[in-house]
Amino acid sequence: MELPAPPGGETVKLPLPSLEAGDRPLPINLATALRLADARPLIVAAAQASAWVAEAKFQKAKVLWIPAFMMNAAYYRHDGVGPDINGGVNYPEGENAFGANSPGSFGKPLNQNLNWFISGVSLYEVIATTDAIFQPLASRQDLNAKRWDIQTAKNEALLETARTYFRVHMHRGKYAGGIYCVDQGRKLLRAIDALTGKKGDLVPAVEVDRARNLLAFLEELAVSDREDWRVASADLTQVLRLDPRAVVEPLELDHMQITLIDPSRSLDDLIPIGLTNRPELAAQQALIQAALVRIRQEKMRPLLPSIIISGFQTPGGMTTEASIFGTGNGGLLNLWSFRDDISTQVVWQLQNMGLGNLALIKKRRGEQSRATAALFQIQDMVATEITQSQAALQSAATRVAQAERGLRTGLVTFQRNLEGLGQTKRFENVLEQIYTPQEAVYALKLLKTAFDEYFTTVAEYNVAQFQLFHALGYPARDIEFFRPPDGLAPVDTTRPGYLPPVGTGPPPVTR
Repeated sequence: MELPAPPGGETVKLPLPSLEAGDRPLPINLATALRLADARPLIVAAAQASAWVAEAKFQKAKVLWIPAFMMNAAYYRHDGVGPDINGGVNYPEGENAFGANSPGSFGKPLNQNLNWFISGVSLYEVIATTDAIFQPLASRQDLNAKRWDIQTAKNEALLETARTYFRVHMHRGKYAGGIYCVDQGRKLLRAIDALTGKKGDLVPAVEVDRARNLLAFLEELAVSDREDWRVASADLTQVLRLDPRAVVEPLELDHMQITLIDPSRSLDDLIPIGLTNRPELAAQQALIQAALVRIRQEKMRPLLPSIIISGFQTPGGMTTEASIFGTGNGGLLNLWSFRDDISTQVVWQLQNMGLGNLALIKKRRGEQSRATAALFQIQDMVATEITQSQAALQSAATRVAQAERGLRTGLVTFQRNLEGLGQTKRFENVLEQIYTPQEAVYALKLLKTAFDEYFTTVAEYNVAQFQLFHALGYPARDIEFFRPPDGLAPVDTTRPGYLPPVGTGPPPVTR
């Protein structure tokens, strides 16, 4: 890559670091990474699953008024004394424990053998009409909130992708700068070594040791920069769920600057955009609407009845409404008939004489107040994030220009020191060097620092752009792209077989 030319100097060509044998290259550009961030991260899949659960609850709420269809079968066998289950005479007349024909005698229990079988179907329902009316309305708002949470998750994944992507750029750029400085350090060492042999009275041997120490230090930094590049690659492949063994090679230059939002735009212009577009606010507003529906539900509960549909007994007992019934004595089931038993009730209820209903209304009002307070808190958070992001962006924009000037100056200073090592001037009868090796060593050390600062501030500028874009809710129609990302590039999205596959997530919430 070509760095900005210093004043009066040539353009510096900084070669991109090459991979080593056995590395798995993963070429990718920013536009492709952002597209993959829309669906592959697990945070998005988790939000989609939550919306799927909310939709299932909404679908259940819409059919609360439909009775349950039940089928049952029961067999009963009785042997021995007991109650008159069969409807016959249980105590023969004139017999009891005191003998026959005793006053008030009713006899003694008979041994009975009874079979009893019933099988049938029924429609069973116990439902408060307030639940059937208002619960679907509240569940719909809960589903809306979860759908907005999906967009929130996608926004978070997009920001995290941008952060990790520019971190890869930063460390690869620092590694490229480190390799360049190592190469220049070797040139410097050769130049000082040559001067020591030719003009030992001008360059002491200690200057060679100083240059060697600097070269060893620069080589150590280059190894660390290479490590950081691979660590950042692993972070990006984790976010996008790609092959973790790959080394990411961004297709853009490492000093690329993307301007999505003009840093000079005022907060009075930006904050209203964020308060309009942030999905967190829309989700919280849906929760407030759900709380208002539940307040109406509790207010209407004492006025609207509950409906009970069952069989010939109360809920919790037998619920058969249309059945085949058979009975008989001994081992016989010889008396068969069809029977129907339908019970329908309409019940009005005041919980705890109405005091319980008042408590429920108060509870729902408290939930609505809590949801409203959370909305105000999110609004304050959005305004704060926009303010902080704008401050970071403006700072990064200024520091990028300063770092670029510092890098240009560092390049010029070192090149002049390196070229002037052999130049001397006479002071009376003594020759002195115009540029000493110590100055060249120090200039090279400052050059490595300038490289690191430059690529770091460029990455911070790009991240700050996306942080502010995220704080505004990614309002594409309200933002002018001064330098949008390039088009999509083909990317190998396969993963090793020993890792969980990346599917399409749960079914769509609109199904």
